[in-house]
Amino acid sequence: MKRISTHIVDLVLGKPAKDVSVRLEKQNTPADWRLLTSARTDQDGRCAQLLPEGEDLSAGVYRLSFDTGSYYALQKIDALHPVVEVTFLARDGESHFHIPLLLSPNGYTTYRGS
Repeated sequence: MKRISTHIVDLVLGKPAKDVSVRLEKQNTPADWRLLTSARTDQDGRCAQLLPEGEDLSAGVYRLSFDTGSYYALQKIDALHPVVEVTFLARDGESHFHIPLLLSPNGYTTYRGS
């Protein structure tokens, strides 16, 4: 099964970041992005499948956008990054991307998970 998934961990709280809005887009041209889906992280801070049914994981540039500003606003915390965008390249033949986000109010880290 072809899949794009994510998992957000709040490093300050030491637990998953639940109910964070996440958008998945695919680049058509450098200035044009197509929205594939939007979702919210579950209780475990995960979106297990962001690639919509019927959408192929084709080669190209994809972007995950995380609404971290709203997440921190609910906690009454001033955060540096109101939105975190992670752009990644899918090559021919790749079938699974798991993009974790390790989050704090003043920074973040991401990587390609398994």
